[in-house]
Amino acid sequence: MKRRIASGVAVGMALALVTACSEPATVAASVPDGTASNWTAPPQITSVTVGADGLQVRGLAEPGGRVVLRREAGTAYAASADASGRFDIHMAAPADDLMLMPEAQVGQDAVPAPERLLILRGGRGPIVLLRPGQASLRLDTAPILGAIDSDGRVLLASGRTGPTAQTVPVSVDNGPAMAVTPDQTGHWTAVLNTTGSNGVIVRVRDAAFAYPGDSVPATSTFSVERAGSGWRVSWKSAAGAPQTTWLPDGGRLTTLEFD
Repeated sequence: MKRRIASGVAVGMALALVTACSEPATVAASVPDGTASNWTAPPQITSVTVGADGLQVRGLAEPGGRVVLRREAGTAYAASADASGRFDIHMAAPADDLMLMPEAQVGQDAVPAPERLLILRGGRGPIVLLRPGQASLRLDTAPILGAIDSDGRVLLASGRTGPTAQTVPVSVDNGPAMAVTPDQTGHWTAVLNTTGSNGVIVRVRDAAFAYPGDSVPATSTFSVERAGSGWRVSWKSAAGAPQTTWLPDGGRLTTLEFD
């Protein structure tokens, strides 16, 4: 079975955050050509389009490879990547909250991606990639603060601003603001000097967000609830580690396309 070579950088609770916010996001990605080694990369979701006829999930994978979005149980959605490695999967809008596990199929073997695609309220709520070891990546519209992730020990905030922004001031409660530098696409991340067990106020520029505190660890794959002005998701990584992701309310869902 072919497997992926994985690499990453740990930040605090091993979450290195890269999250989309109020503008369409750009995800840097390369399509492996399969000539350098026998390793197969898992698929990478780059956009989700919400339309009247359902959802369109697009991304990158091995050229010509088969990509599957698998539920924990029930229907799976599949498509083949084209010669450039791009895939496009159409699916009906789910009736309620849905978590999908992306994987590449290589013969009889599967190469799962670490991410989980979470679609809330049938696409009427946030659409987000839950990414163990990294930030939750919003694929819908969102305010300047896109997500807060917690493992019960470290609280991490992330979001997206305009690509011309030099710094983004981020503070907790009445503490001093830290100047966070966005990357070239406007993504920013901040490790907050607090835990989120009891809830905190996170200020980004002139906007204040009331993080409602961590959730009780999910007994199933995930659980979702309204918490404050947003959605609180309790979920587990493939290794079983419990995490909380809070998704502040954003604007109206739109079609998002990545460069």
